[in-house]
Amino acid sequence: MLQHLITQDAGLRMVPTDRGELTTAVGQLLGELRALPEGSDPARTRVLTRWIGVGQMCLGQHEEARTFLRQSLDLAATSGNTRAVIATGLNLGDAHRYAGDVRNADALYRSALGTARSQHPELVDFALQHTGKHLMESGDLAGAEALLREALRLRIAKGDTELIGSTQAALSRVEVLIDQAAASSANDTASQQWSGQWTSWLQSHTTARSPDRWAEDFPAIRGAVRGLTAHQRVHPRHLRDQLFPVELITAMAQEAEDALTANGYLHNGKWNAAVGDAANRFAGQADLAAVVARSTGLEVEQPHNGVYIAYLEEGQFLDFHVDEFGFGEANLILCLKHDRPAVASTVSATVFIGADGYHACDLAAGESVVFDGAITPHGRTPLGAGERVILISFGFRAHDAAKRSAAHLPAAPR
Repeated sequence: MLQHLITQDAGLRMVPTDRGELTTAVGQLLGELRALPEGSDPARTRVLTRWIGVGQMCLGQHEEARTFLRQSLDLAATSGNTRAVIATGLNLGDAHRYAGDVRNADALYRSALGTARSQHPELVDFALQHTGKHLMESGDLAGAEALLREALRLRIAKGDTELIGSTQAALSRVEVLIDQAAASSANDTASQQWSGQWTSWLQSHTTARSPDRWAEDFPAIRGAVRGLTAHQRVHPRHLRDQLFPVELITAMAQEAEDALTANGYLHNGKWNAAVGDAANRFAGQADLAAVVARSTGLEVEQPHNGVYIAYLEEGQFLDFHVDEFGFGEANLILCLKHDRPAVASTVSATVFIGADGYHACDLAAGESVVFDGAITPHGRTPLGAGERVILISFGFRAHDAAKRSAAHLPAAPR
């Protein structure tokens, strides 16, 4: 129905061949759906909602896509059409995956694959293809390769050259990623050592615990910091005017509170907790890659990781450091909650060290800061009495792979 308007990008995700034409076509399907008289054949509604959802997914409208695809999947299940349940379940899995909701995507793919194996063997290759690409993006390259090789055997047996080519393209992508992973393993070790050496040097010369020492500390570190930050991929930007939906901020703040209470753990002096559905919904709707690109000029992929961070006790602070390279070329920290007394002489703030000194960034709820955590020294000053801070941090990969290398960066001073 829309196949002629959809292709694949370099990462093997579905994208429009022509965005304007696909937008128009989806609008026409929406018009047809709304015009269906009451009591119309549910099968037509199922087909329309499925293709509307697929089109919206390709256009990046993830929330709308999931709504329509869920409606189509429910109609397929109600009618007992298990072939449609499998096909639409795979589409809905793609919509969750594209939005960054890996957990729900995984459940949908595995359900579709299980149903195909038990009831519709002719669809197993399709389920293997989608699930294999999901595992590839999730980093399970061995699992992805196994499923895609099984899909290739089935498609060779079918004799469909277009399907064979699609699976061969996915396998080639996995093989490239496996080679890159092997090559980067040694680089990762060197990068971790580099980050650790810079962090040790910074903490031996200055500290976020004592802002009153900074003026005295800075002359001794100015030259080294200037040489380091000259390589920043992103300069720190405090985003006060980026208006994120309040209801999403509130939902993440509550999810963070619950996660920190249930499974929070101390890491480098701060509390961390894994993100969940609320954070995934936010990432799916906010187009954070576009936020980073607009504010910094660096083109990045959608966030590949995220974590809740909290400072909850008086005196808690995060000393100056640089992040490991694996977190990404750009970081976005969004404040979900900052409780502070009405009258306070000082408040805790995120602090960056640049070529011209220390720069404090006091984030209020809903405000964010974008920076290059792997190259920019940063930390947080101590919490005062009655303060609580809850944040979420996202990591982004640059589209330009050359910006991911640490080979050209200066060594830490001895």
